[in-house]
Amino acid sequence: MPTDTLPALTTAYPVSDEDVAAYRADGFVRFTGVASADEAAAYRIPIRAAVERLSTESRPLADRDRYGMAFLQVMNLWRHDESVARFVLATRFAGVAARLLGVPRVRLYHDQALFKEPGGGYTPWHQDAMYWPLDGSRCLTMWMPLVDITPAHGGLAFARGSHVDGPLSDIGISDASEEHFDRLVADRGLHVDEPVAMRAGDASFHSGWTVHRALGNTASRMREVMTVIWFADGLSVLEPANRAQANDLASWLPGLAPGDLAASPANPPLGGSAG
Repeated sequence: MPTDTLPALTTAYPVSDEDVAAYRADGFVRFTGVASADEAAAYRIPIRAAVERLSTESRPLADRDRYGMAFLQVMNLWRHDESVARFVLATRFAGVAARLLGVPRVRLYHDQALFKEPGGGYTPWHQDAMYWPLDGSRCLTMWMPLVDITPAHGGLAFARGSHVDGPLSDIGISDASEEHFDRLVADRGLHVDEPVAMRAGDASFHSGWTVHRALGNTASRMREVMTVIWFADGLSVLEPANRAQANDLASWLPGLAPGDLAASPANPPLGGSAG
């Protein structure tokens, strides 16, 4: 499908004050129909093609570590494919992000496709912002399936309210992070919001510090999910707190240094508040 015939994704998605309050209290919110079934189906084609073209993972599942078993991960597809860029830079999605963060506009951090193969392992508990040299409380991720999924395909679970204390570990996604956050969730008595069935085009949005995990894919079909990460416009780059953040600084905020305004050419400003 030619890029200019893909759905525009420019109409606003309604976000209520109650949605914003839930996001800020719980650290996540789920929405239905952020993209319509037809819109999701149209963009699934170029996103899936880009994943197949750009993925470098060729090992059998049995030969991978926990992280590698969790998903096929391809990042910043928007820089490689004009059709995918139309999805990633959509003002509808950015508008939801801006509304939840309470800012006039956001900037793109990066996108990533997270395809979980049949038989793929669980994604351990983790906090995304452990990887980011930014104020994680001012960042969020949209997680959108491009196909209908059930929890058995590898749905997301969230530890409700786990974002309020910021960083809770410097452990990357691994068996060790699963064990650490299992204990933390139990010790703090946090409610775990279990995965739900989602239609193609439904989406969840979660804060950078929200503790979350995904189930393994025990279904027979690939879990095809596209994610986009944004941050509030006006943030400054932080001094990397670990090697992962140093790598992210070089990769997703190219040419910038700690203290700089987080506004490289790879981080275009997007959107305004959704209604």
